[in-house]
Amino acid sequence: MTTHQTAMIMMGLAVVLALAHVLGRLARRCGQPAVLGEILAGILLGPTLFHGALSDAVFPTDVRPMLSTLGNLGVALFMFLVGLELDHRLLRGNKRAAVGVSVGSIVCSFGLGAVLAVWLWNAHPVGDRLGFVLFLGAAMSITAFPVLARILTDRGIQHTRVGALAMASAAAGDVVAWLLLAAVLTFTGSQSSWQVLLVLPYAVAMVAVVRPLLGRYLAAREPGGTGAGGHGRGVAGGGQGVAGGGQGVAGGGQGVAGGQRGTDRPGAGERGPGAGPLGVLTVLLLVSGALSEWFGLHFIFGAFLAGAIVPRQGTERLRAAVADRFEAVTWMLLPAYFTVAGLKVDLSTVDADGLGELGLILLVAVGGKFGGAYLGARATGRPGRSATTLGILMNTRGLTELIILGVGLQLGLLDTDLYSLMVVMALVTTAMTAPLLRWAYPRQMVDADLRELAAEWEAAVPRPQAARAGGGKPSGAKR
Repeated sequence: MTTHQTAMIMMGLAVVLALAHVLGRLARRCGQPAVLGEILAGILLGPTLFHGALSDAVFPTDVRPMLSTLGNLGVALFMFLVGLELDHRLLRGNKRAAVGVSVGSIVCSFGLGAVLAVWLWNAHPVGDRLGFVLFLGAAMSITAFPVLARILTDRGIQHTRVGALAMASAAAGDVVAWLLLAAVLTFTGSQSSWQVLLVLPYAVAMVAVVRPLLGRYLAAREPGGTGAGGHGRGVAGGGQGVAGGGQGVAGGGQGVAGGQRGTDRPGAGERGPGAGPLGVLTVLLLVSGALSEWFGLHFIFGAFLAGAIVPRQGTERLRAAVADRFEAVTWMLLPAYFTVAGLKVDLSTVDADGLGELGLILLVAVGGKFGGAYLGARATGRPGRSATTLGILMNTRGLTELIILGVGLQLGLLDTDLYSLMVVMALVTTAMTAPLLRWAYPRQMVDADLRELAAEWEAAVPRPQAARAGGGKPSGAKR
């Protein structure tokens, strides 16, 4: 790397971080997740404005590969944090409804997306027609679990029945959608068959061998006890999930521990996790990502799996401390990924045909997710307003969709024009969520549900225990 390249990459990162921070703050003031402004910052730095003159000046061609590498590292850390904060306990008491909502939204989205892909193929032909159809169906099926968790926390509804069910549905749906996307990439990949066959044994080894060993190692290094002060809060009984992928990235500075603040968060005020656990988890993340890339998938799957296998029992404070460290690095690296993505988005060339395609993409994206989630919720006995709220929440896409679209563009399953339209779809569907949620689930209904749940909580817990567990009431119950 030359002196000029070093100077340009440092200056470019400074511009990216400053603009992402400003637009992220502006998005938060408008009632939107910060990730919306940060993605928009990446697009504004691309060729959409000034025919690429700005992007060429700030990010010369010779520094873009280095910027892309930094962005990919940020994505790997982000996916590790998503896996780290996935909590199967969210499904307790919600299994039937969560399965109905997640399956309904995925099936409808995938089906409608595949039908749309058949029509779009004529205008956007790529090398593999079947791969294009399957990929677009899978891309339509994604819900951004981290951004959804942030929206729920911002609205104070993460502890309501609807909030807990939305979190459980999004978590279950994301796992299914990632597996579906992995299957599509395996089917369309160029790797030899013997490498692909190693995916299943590797996943089994990670769960059956690495996870128990990792659990014993981390439990022995858990700082300050079991960390009962922060987890298990709320009606869902299991933490809050990823609240936005790090400080600033849909998190508004609160990070990845699900909206818990100050000393409520496990490990707050405790000593750090130490170099040992940080080193082990970092190596695990990088090796898992590298192997999944070599298997013919994408490194995001390996990074996600590395986070998902970290045991929750007995490692609460350590996991929270590790998340704090990782999210700080993610905050610096993810905007680089937004910029790399934005450099490939050129909306200045969109004509009337492109606007028509965008309208159809939005119709399929919103209709498939909302309709599938609504029907799935109603089929499991949820009332109409609750089903409507779930349908709105499941339409959240955000950063997760952007990552998947980047994979499709990299593998030649999308062309640049369609990629640009799909990025706009991800932004629009995410921006729709907050205002529609305020209409479908107004503040007075949230407060009423929280009061009802608080009453049920107090009736279910004996008085001596209730006094000791006073911090565990659903948030906002006294409003």
